[in-house]
Amino acid sequence: MLLTVERVALLRHVQLFSHTPGRVLAGIAESLEEAAFEQGQVLMEAGALEDWLFVVVEGEVDVVRADRFIRMGPGTIVGEMQVLDAMPRSATVTAATPVRAFRLRKAAFDEALRTRPEIAVGVIKELTRRLRETHEPPAG
Repeated sequence: MLLTVERVALLRHVQLFSHTPGRVLAGIAESLEEAAFEQGQVLMEAGALEDWLFVVVEGEVDVVRADRFIRMGPGTIVGEMQVLDAMPRSATVTAATPVRAFRLRKAAFDEALRTRPEIAVGVIKELTRRLRETHEPPAG
């Protein structure tokens, strides 16, 4: 089990939390649950109703929807949409390699959003980046 300071160091590499002060990250880090997945193991299933997201710390995950496939690695977050809008999961996420991740429950995430505007700004920036990546035509 990682110490809070080690968790904070790992969260610093997550785009969503990159501009969040260390003392705030320490509060979030205390709410994280460590999780490990073997290659091929499902982290979340499309259509499921769950109350958490995952921060990928090590390894890679495959995010699969009917219309697209994305491979994501360390420092990325999966499952944030369902945590934000309480709708069923829109994708299945599977460990492409052995994965170590942090699970963050909705209640802790909501509390962070309510009390720390920089986290809300980080969420907006990350979701905007993802929208641009998936909806802008290729340059050229």
